[in-house]
Amino acid sequence: MKRPLLVALALALLLSELDQTVFATALPTVVGELDGVADMLWVNTAYLLAGTVTMPVVGRLSDLLGRKPLLVTGLLVFVAGSVLGGLATSIDVLVAARTVQGLGAGGMIILVQAVVADAVPARERAPYLSAVAAVFAVAAVAGPVLGGWLTDGPGWRWAFWLNLPVGGAALVAVALLLHEPRRAPGRLRLDVAGITLLTVAVTAVVLLASWAGTRYPYTSPVVLGLAVLTLGSTAAFVAVEHGVAEPILPLSLFADRTFSAAVLAGLAMSVAMFGTVGYLPTYLQLVTGLSPTAAGMAMLSLVAGIGLCTVGSAQLVRRTGRYRALTLAGSVVTAGALGLLATLTPATPLPLTCAYLFGLGAGIGCAWEVLVVVVQNASPPDLVGTATAANSFVREIGVCLGSALVGAAFVARLGRELPAAATDLTPTAVRRLSPDLQAAVATAYNDALTPVFAALVPVMALAVVALLGLREVPLARSLRGVGSDLATTEGPRRAQR
Repeated sequence: MKRPLLVALALALLLSELDQTVFATALPTVVGELDGVADMLWVNTAYLLAGTVTMPVVGRLSDLLGRKPLLVTGLLVFVAGSVLGGLATSIDVLVAARTVQGLGAGGMIILVQAVVADAVPARERAPYLSAVAAVFAVAAVAGPVLGGWLTDGPGWRWAFWLNLPVGGAALVAVALLLHEPRRAPGRLRLDVAGITLLTVAVTAVVLLASWAGTRYPYTSPVVLGLAVLTLGSTAAFVAVEHGVAEPILPLSLFADRTFSAAVLAGLAMSVAMFGTVGYLPTYLQLVTGLSPTAAGMAMLSLVAGIGLCTVGSAQLVRRTGRYRALTLAGSVVTAGALGLLATLTPATPLPLTCAYLFGLGAGIGCAWEVLVVVVQNASPPDLVGTATAANSFVREIGVCLGSALVGAAFVARLGRELPAAATDLTPTAVRRLSPDLQAAVATAYNDALTPVFAALVPVMALAVVALLGLREVPLARSLRGVGSDLATTEGPRRAQR
């Protein structure tokens, strides 16, 4: 695979992943300037929702039309949304901009992984996907740091403006360097009913995860209505997909035991990973007493664990062709690291906390991208994009559920543990409190969050159980289907149907 193209794909992926997290620290300033505190939730929810809905659609269309048209379109839409966001003068325009960005970015990780699958045989694929995982990990940690720096420096609008040169470079590189074979012309039949029902189901489940227990009580009509809508639209979607010629999400994929086990394990891991990572930077500031910059540096231990073990596991897969033991080990190590994080106290030495974070990253790194290889290898050649989309779609649902469920449990516990005098939990405000009150806040925050880490251990146990049923399907040593001419210099290959 040509390195300049891999760099371009990494840039495209970096943009989409950074914009999921860059507003985490900038959001209070943004909504303050635009007088939109009441709609603050939608700045990130709109991006997440649009991207999640787009995933299976983009994956299926890329199998039918090719990766390149979808990548170019996605980058153009993303850049257009960035321009709209940079010019936003109201919260409504900002939310609209984030929606447009999400529509463009939603299929980015799927298309990048599918392009790699087209170009590189499954046995050789893990090292390339490890680069994808590295970008993903860097974006998860660097996003909040970058958002804070931009807010304090040139201004939050630069979170949008920086996308223009980077997105433009990625767009030009993809247009010039990505070459695909001609696909046999045929009538495109869109699964309109499936797309509509899937959109309703995803919207309902994202809103349910975001609102239940926070904005609305669990027993409120809104939450109960969303739960009913989620179940009803999901059941209708399954019924429709059984009867259409070109389903947007072929349910036959899930009949394969290896595919289903890998997808389920990825779901459990995404719930645990994002349910944990979202609150660790604030924990390090309020409980350990680190500055925002120091907390970001401490989080690099997590990134180091992910990076080192992703690269190491990729090389093992490439050399041995085996992956079952790696994915099982990764899930067990992740569960163990969560159990160790549950033992943290305000007196825990920082190096020991960083060691636990490294262990968490190591477990995730052993399995995260290897599971993508498993999913792609278990799917038919002409459904690689669709299978990749299904896997990413389920993981994104896990991200929503992990963030929302952990957040709801943590906030509920914190409300019971927090001293009445501590009404402002920003790190700056806490530092102004008396030493005794600071210690009380640190204890309350610790006691509210660490039991949630313990509750995530059974979630990872579910991943272990799923992976015990994983069949070790031999990884292909050659390209099996429609692909680009990136892996060789022989020019376009013929489609092998």
